[in-house]
Amino acid sequence: MSVSVARVPTHSASRYLQQLAKHWGHKMDVTMSEEEGRIAFPNGVVLEMRADGETLDVALTVPDGEDVGRMRGVVSSHLDRFAFREAPLTFDWVTV
Repeated sequence: MSVSVARVPTHSASRYLQQLAKHWGHKMDVTMSEEEGRIAFPNGVVLEMRADGETLDVALTVPDGEDVGRMRGVVSSHLDRFAFREAPLTFDWVTV
């Protein structure tokens, strides 16, 4: 299992968190509030997000056998779509 984290600078973190959770909510297991969200993908990947006034913190847990780079790209590209006015967002992914 691989865990990747990124702190994404944005003043719209809560809005993007909620948009992404609602976007994927119809086909994935999603829980969310204005400050936190969790999305469980069918392939076992879990995305956890936490928003504050200046950053969106994301933690991506990818099971063995799944492509970490591809999943990072899926998350970042979807968030960039919602953040089109300030995209591309900065994702400095770190494996923990």
